[in-house]
Amino acid sequence: MNYGISILFRAIPLLMALFCFGYGAFVLHEGMDSAKFVAGPVVFSLGMICIALFATAATIIRQIIHTYNPIAKYALPIIGYLAAILTIIYGWGHMYEASTVSNFVSGHVICGVGFITACVATTATASTRFTLIPANSERTDHTQPADAFSSAQGNMLIAIATIIAVVAWIWTFMLLSQSDKHNAYYVAGHVMAGLACICSSLVALVATIVRQIRNNYMKTERKRWPALVLVMGSISILWGFLVLANSNPALSSTGYIMIGLGLVCYSISSKVILLAAIWRNTFKLANRIPLIPVFTALLCLFLSAFLFEMASIHDVYFVPARVLAGLGGICFTLFSIVSILESGTSK
Repeated sequence: MNYGISILFRAIPLLMALFCFGYGAFVLHEGMDSAKFVAGPVVFSLGMICIALFATAATIIRQIIHTYNPIAKYALPIIGYLAAILTIIYGWGHMYEASTVSNFVSGHVICGVGFITACVATTATASTRFTLIPANSERTDHTQPADAFSSAQGNMLIAIATIIAVVAWIWTFMLLSQSDKHNAYYVAGHVMAGLACICSSLVALVATIVRQIRNNYMKTERKRWPALVLVMGSISILWGFLVLANSNPALSSTGYIMIGLGLVCYSISSKVILLAAIWRNTFKLANRIPLIPVFTALLCLFLSAFLFEMASIHDVYFVPARVLAGLGGICFTLFSIVSILESGTSK
């Protein structure tokens, strides 16, 4: 990876963040109906995930091109966690800003986006010793390098992502258990389920990075962690199809968002699969794995275009159409990350 390419791969997350911020603000100020008060803030919050992904990309790239320094080591993960904290605070405040359905739904979803941002920031933290992964991959033993994470540090990073995922799942079922009270609980609960699937997928990514850095990544894990991510993505997509079967269009349209969130899980799987495939192995198709998030980004954008046409017939598709456009930006950002991983690890 040369310096020019490194700038491009760091620019992609920032450009996608700018897209989400700009598009979200545009939708929010385009009109006064409730759908815009859901779609605008949610799409805007997706930009925070891109900021955390930028922190991850910059953390890895700077190590690859030998420009990493103590300031970047601490500043980049802090940027990711600050983005997560601000997102959760905004979501929580937005939820109680007004007692409307749009505030209730968008507030819960934004908090869920904040959970994902925190998991991505944890990935950035785990990647601060990324250069040990290719070095350990060349070894045949399982001796822990002196400059790797300690057992307590590694377990803490995995625990942070796991706790966030568990909280997301608990919040999901708390909302779904109250679906009979109002449709808002149904919509927020199902979207939160898709967000929880992404958080669970990021647990697999954090665990893979930490265990390869500590050189205790086992052969069985080469299938276990990728399988977890693929299962989470499949659960979100299949769950989304079940929601689409609902006879009420206001509820069934939520299924499209769950499908988009499942595609984000598949994008994350590209990173976990790549790290598993190249671990103490020469994988000739490693440079093809970055195509996975490209395809998922295109699927999100194609589905978004379809829903834009549907929205001209029925207003309930307004929100899914805009959110899927933002999720397409997230998937394309993940293309940047997996390309960086491929450049820094594959043989």
